[in-house]
Amino acid sequence: MSSEPESASSATAGEPRQAGPQEVTQLLANWSQGDPTALEKLIPLVYKELRHLAHRYMEGQRPNHTLQTTALVNEAYLRLADQSKPNFTNRSHFFAVAAKAMRQILVDYAKAQQREKRGAGATKVELDEAALISPEQTSAILDVDEALEKLAVLDSRKARVVELRYFGGLNQDEIAEVLKISTVTIRRDWVFARAWLYTELHSAA
Repeated sequence: MSSEPESASSATAGEPRQAGPQEVTQLLANWSQGDPTALEKLIPLVYKELRHLAHRYMEGQRPNHTLQTTALVNEAYLRLADQSKPNFTNRSHFFAVAAKAMRQILVDYAKAQQREKRGAGATKVELDEAALISPEQTSAILDVDEALEKLAVLDSRKARVVELRYFGGLNQDEIAEVLKISTVTIRRDWVFARAWLYTELHSAA
């Protein structure tokens, strides 16, 4: 199965129409059931949303972050598309998995940069060399990841809520759908987790 991000990128060049959540969910279901044409239809729709998600995360990090966004979304797309047996229940589930993939890509890349800086020999991470992130970004990504790991020990659900919001860009209703809990609970978890992370990150500064 071909899953080159270039083909997905070129497919989005013509600004395809915006698909509704139900259509994306149906295409995901068809793909999970082995329909190859579903993936062909899904690529431009999902790639565009993945790019928007990556852009939202990278926004404000550095003015010339276009290549960073492209590299991040291409790598996330490849990881998501390169599955022999995809099993996505709905659109929210797909982007929840995308959130985890983007977090891991960024953390792996930041750690590799740190090892290279220390002369320890960085493990290769599949991101374009043009997508180098700044030392400030490297530190921030690792700080957030470390804080999330600590929060996960304290309360794994709250850490998952942050991951879905911070890395995945999901709203409260979408997170509630993924975690199968009420929106009210998500709202409470987010308020607590945001305050906890603020304290943790600033106390470590």
